[in-house]
Amino acid sequence: MDSKTVPGQGQHGQDEPGISPAVRSDASKNRSPGTGLDDESPRPPASTDLGFEAVTPGIDPRAYQNKGLTPGFPLSTHGGQPPSNASYFSKADTGIPQARRGMNSLGTRTTSRTAAVTMASQESLSDIRAANPDLSLSGNIISATFSAPHSFTYRSNGNWDLKSRGGQSALTNAFAYLSSEATPWNHTVVAWTGEIGLPQEPEISSSPHPSPPPSVGGQSSLNPLSAPVPVEASLPSSSAPSPVDGLWVPKADQERLENQLANDKSIPTIPVWLSDEAEANDEGITLKDQTRWRRYAEHDLYTLFHYKQQEPSDGRKERVQWADYYRMNQMFANRIIEKYKPGDIVVVHDYYLMLLPSMLRQRVPGMYIAFFLHSPFPSSEFLRCLPRRKEVLQGILGSNLIGFQSYSYSRHFLSCCTRILGFPSDTLGIDAYGSRVQVGVFPIGIDVAKVESFAWTPSVTEKVKALKSMYEGKKIIVGRDRLDSVRGVAQKLQAFERFLELYPEWREKVVLIQVTTPTVVEAEKGDPENKVATRVNELVSKINGQYGSLGFSPVQHYPQYLDQDEYFALLRAGDIGLITSVRDGMNTTSLEYIVCQKEGHGPLILSEFSGTAGSLGDALHINPWDLSGVAEKIHSALTMSKEKRMAMQSSLYSHVTSHNAQTWISKFIRKIYTVLGDSNNAIATPLLDRALMLARYRSANKRLCMFDYDGTLTPIVNEPSAAIPSERVIQSLKLLAADPKNTVWIISGRDQEFLKQHLGHISTIGFSAEHGSFMKYPGSDEWENLVEKLDMGWQDEVMKVFERYTDRVPGSFIERKRCALTWHYRLAEPEQGQAMARECHKTLVEGVGRKWEVEVMPGKANVEVRPTFVNKGEIAKRLVSSYHNPSSKEPNAGPVDFSLCMGDDFTDEDMFRALNGLSGSVLDPDHVFTVTVGASTKVTLARWHLLEPEDVVESVALLAGVDKEQNQPISQVNLAALSTVEGRVPDSQKI
Repeated sequence: MDSKTVPGQGQHGQDEPGISPAVRSDASKNRSPGTGLDDESPRPPASTDLGFEAVTPGIDPRAYQNKGLTPGFPLSTHGGQPPSNASYFSKADTGIPQARRGMNSLGTRTTSRTAAVTMASQESLSDIRAANPDLSLSGNIISATFSAPHSFTYRSNGNWDLKSRGGQSALTNAFAYLSSEATPWNHTVVAWTGEIGLPQEPEISSSPHPSPPPSVGGQSSLNPLSAPVPVEASLPSSSAPSPVDGLWVPKADQERLENQLANDKSIPTIPVWLSDEAEANDEGITLKDQTRWRRYAEHDLYTLFHYKQQEPSDGRKERVQWADYYRMNQMFANRIIEKYKPGDIVVVHDYYLMLLPSMLRQRVPGMYIAFFLHSPFPSSEFLRCLPRRKEVLQGILGSNLIGFQSYSYSRHFLSCCTRILGFPSDTLGIDAYGSRVQVGVFPIGIDVAKVESFAWTPSVTEKVKALKSMYEGKKIIVGRDRLDSVRGVAQKLQAFERFLELYPEWREKVVLIQVTTPTVVEAEKGDPENKVATRVNELVSKINGQYGSLGFSPVQHYPQYLDQDEYFALLRAGDIGLITSVRDGMNTTSLEYIVCQKEGHGPLILSEFSGTAGSLGDALHINPWDLSGVAEKIHSALTMSKEKRMAMQSSLYSHVTSHNAQTWISKFIRKIYTVLGDSNNAIATPLLDRALMLARYRSANKRLCMFDYDGTLTPIVNEPSAAIPSERVIQSLKLLAADPKNTVWIISGRDQEFLKQHLGHISTIGFSAEHGSFMKYPGSDEWENLVEKLDMGWQDEVMKVFERYTDRVPGSFIERKRCALTWHYRLAEPEQGQAMARECHKTLVEGVGRKWEVEVMPGKANVEVRPTFVNKGEIAKRLVSSYHNPSSKEPNAGPVDFSLCMGDDFTDEDMFRALNGLSGSVLDPDHVFTVTVGASTKVTLARWHLLEPEDVVESVALLAGVDKEQNQPISQVNLAALSTVEGRVPDSQKI
């Protein structure tokens, strides 16, 4: 065992400076499964302790009273005394007594298989570097997760109270392992502090073990975690926003906490302080409405990913929530960049941080990034309901590797990337912007050693005996679920009712002990339509009324938190584990049940919609919507032979012990550097950072903007003459060109007449037609012919070739310009058009291309021939030379300190190449934005990308301030960028 210490305690048990003594007792308290374990994704609980004024209707109040063993379940008997220092729900193995680590109740080692698997899979850092010499791995891993392993309370004397954060034990155990000496990595976690509790006066007590708060019945609660919990959605949320004036934390106290977390021996952590820019300064930080940073993720993403669609709204609230979500991800990126060194591996976890991979890629294009989603991922038909679907997908695609809990989730993601973004994909990954993004399935596990250590303590064994004695002669079905819409508690009760109806011989011989804990998801707590709690209570009353008696109730429902011993006793005492979730990620309760049944061999009945179902193939799988089918499986489990139960348990136990939290994180990390080592080192073009672009634009005094037309300002259409600019394009270009600091040019392959017809009325814009053959400066009516002295005799020969292929390909046609000829086949049958285009291109290259100084260019559904030295790149060079005059004393003198160039096809690469060549020697490279447009897999010379013309138009509108000029709300994406630059959501946009 290493020398890692629990927070708030030094290596020799002394209090850390600035950390109150309460830290040690609070951090060591047993955590309940409702907060210390999670069925699915790591999700922080509410910021404050739950305190309520009413016992759930229909539930026996004795469940909350200190009466020893209550009917149906033996609650804690420690009489309000703090539990022992060891806890499965703590964040590291340091809490496991040495005498019990890896031992069962008989004193024999139970985790040798787990240890062997883990140790056998280890490689030294030298071996990893030798196998991947091109990666230059630093040996550092940075894990980004939404909430820190601890929850924090800030006290008015400047001290901090730390408690192990519930709801993410599997992930936290993996972090602890990755940070330990058992791996070759230096590991650091970057995480939000979570909602910090308001300052409280230091607690003064004459007793070393103060009594717990009284319950609603006037008697002491058995322990703080067993307090009554509300199940009516209308009751107040436990994570209500802080008062308007917020929580002020001085800089010295921030640094005290940061130092404590950075020096944590088990999981070194760097906290992210989330606030508006104006709320933080050199003296400290004011934390206001802390819950806002989770709202978009929990209201929009969590619900959608669990196939629950929100009611339509006017979108005003969602605009602000998206801006906060975007800014929160940006602040995570800032914090990671502060820590990052070349060669570090960054692993991003879960749906709270789905934009972070792309934001990191924007800052450091060559960074090694992986993303793991702990929740389900929906089908494309469902994801399309999300307004910000493109941004979410593009955010994740900043990764090199993306991991999911099950194959179906990865398949849904790949389908979404193809159907929504247009990226080609296969079962192993996606091709995007010149790079390959790998996708894999990595089911998470639990810390088996901890479960076995704490599930076979003498106190747990006593509770198991008490349960067995209380229900002697009866079979016990156990369930522990959060009370929300995706856990299927109502379906479970309905199925149990159906079981009692179909199999009357089991009446009064089977008891269902169902424990429910309150949901921690904002959307579930605040949804007035959430009738789950009421429905559950009604079903409990109905079943007990119909099939119970004065001496026995077939359903024992406990809406409360269980302490650690109670939870493990329940899992060990059960004859059947019943999980009926209608949608979840990785249900760790099922894994813990298997470990706890290594002696009892109780069958596991598992919903096929659980993320664990794919891994636990030997469990009894059920469809929770098929009540009769579930009832039949319950009967099968009850009547299963001992031999079959033992065989099932042996197989499941073998899987759980060999696929634990340690092997999960080890395999995922190994896959990351394997993917990086196998790649061709191509770096994906990152998504345009609109916030960065806007910041650089605002700071510049002389700006040059160059735009392609087709496929950039307007979508590609079948008929070229139909590519007419929208009113928003016209207004955006007008406002952009009206700024005296700006020079705006349209550089297109279109001819003069087309550009004059559709955009010529904007006199402040310059034009370049036919790929640079003609130019017209802003404010001028004269077109300059740059190729009038060229021999154009090649056109006749090219025309003959084009006519021949036009005859062969129905739907194709020829466009004749003054300096170029183009053969279009976008109206032709796609496969024939592409095949003939390749043949036509080859014919021209081998004929005209060898005799004349012309360039044969394949475009988007076209082939074009033009003079070699006429291209958009030459125009870009000419414009920079014309406008960039830092030493001149002319009225318009000065350096071009902001350059923006956007285009979508092969011809625009010439502009990107020219600007790249000028960057550094002439232009500041950090102020040059070259942007390619479209879902193309080509390797581009541009530094940034956008998905489609609509994104280009919105980016231009952001720079020009179109919405502000027209007194209209800014789009969600632009509001996010604007809020990032200004450090807060503008008050004018909170409408």
